[in-house]
Amino acid sequence: MADSNWVDVGEAAGWADGALREVHVGRQRVAVSRRGDTFGAVSGVCNHVGGPLGEGTLDGEYIVCPWHYWKFHRATGEGEPGYEEDRVPRHDVKVEDGRVLVSAQATTKRGHLPHPPHELARDPVPHEGPPRVLGISTTNMDVKHPRTSTSKLLLEHALQHARDELGLETQLIDLAALSFRACEGFYSKSAHACTWPCSITQMDKKDEMDEVYEALVHWADVVLLATPIRWGAASSLYQKMIERLNCVQNQVTLRNRVLIRDKVAAFVITGGQDNVQAVAGSALGFFAELGFVFPPFPYVAHSRGWSAEDMETNVRVVEGSEELREGTRALLERAVTLSTRLRADTMCAASLPRGGRKAHRDRKAASDSGATS
Repeated sequence: MADSNWVDVGEAAGWADGALREVHVGRQRVAVSRRGDTFGAVSGVCNHVGGPLGEGTLDGEYIVCPWHYWKFHRATGEGEPGYEEDRVPRHDVKVEDGRVLVSAQATTKRGHLPHPPHELARDPVPHEGPPRVLGISTTNMDVKHPRTSTSKLLLEHALQHARDELGLETQLIDLAALSFRACEGFYSKSAHACTWPCSITQMDKKDEMDEVYEALVHWADVVLLATPIRWGAASSLYQKMIERLNCVQNQVTLRNRVLIRDKVAAFVITGGQDNVQAVAGSALGFFAELGFVFPPFPYVAHSRGWSAEDMETNVRVVEGSEELREGTRALLERAVTLSTRLRADTMCAASLPRGGRKAHRDRKAASDSGATS
């Protein structure tokens, strides 16, 4: 009779030197690896957010999790030097008659070093007082040698109006002045690999996207976003930012947790080329999925059309247009009025009925098919 304490996971000759595989020992996922003639077996579930260690890579004697690159010794399960107590369970492993056998039960326990939650992970809390207005300029430029940005001109005019005439607290974020990495596609590895705050923010203290997260989720009531038109689309910095904001939307998708509640967004769009409606429509769609609501006529825009490639003239037109400044002030006032009403009578719940929502999964159907949520 076979020894039930050991599980046969394959022929030893089938494991090349440096190979790493995920195997199933009963209902457990185990990461089995080979270096030379030595096999190692540890839990296949990463301590961080449950990443599949057996689908990772070997870096010397350490398994690198494919989700967020945490490392664990392939034989002992201990974390990398300095983090040894942050360990995953180890399984005994042996080779008999050319077969690799793994112990059915782990021989060590999982250990967690204390990791205080990231500051951004706190629950958003409404503040007392009038609405706070955040402006975000997405024009890309060399900040050491700045040039005129027509969308930023109108944005700054709106923020000045908010301060001087409406008495509101304002903040301006100039994306060009921030150093932040592009989205690296953790969501593409697994939906649950996309964390809040973004995994990049948690791993890289030099990444400055945390300023945008803090302002959008925890500080602002009204967000006025300005973008130029670049070949019929919003700026490259705008696209870079919203890819990193996907982690905010994914909290709704994965956790049914709405981080953006009763906040208002509006847009300033300018450019030498046309395509205003496509740029505005894309922005409205994305910010709606984050949870923002919009005032009537939620954007102001200016474009002189396809043939107007004389950008110097375009700048002069915007600089001299009282009509555009008046329109931007009115947009800001509509957004503030809506924000005031929303803050007095909340509209958005902390969680949402999921039927028909983006990425909705019928939990019963998922359960019946053997899937896990």
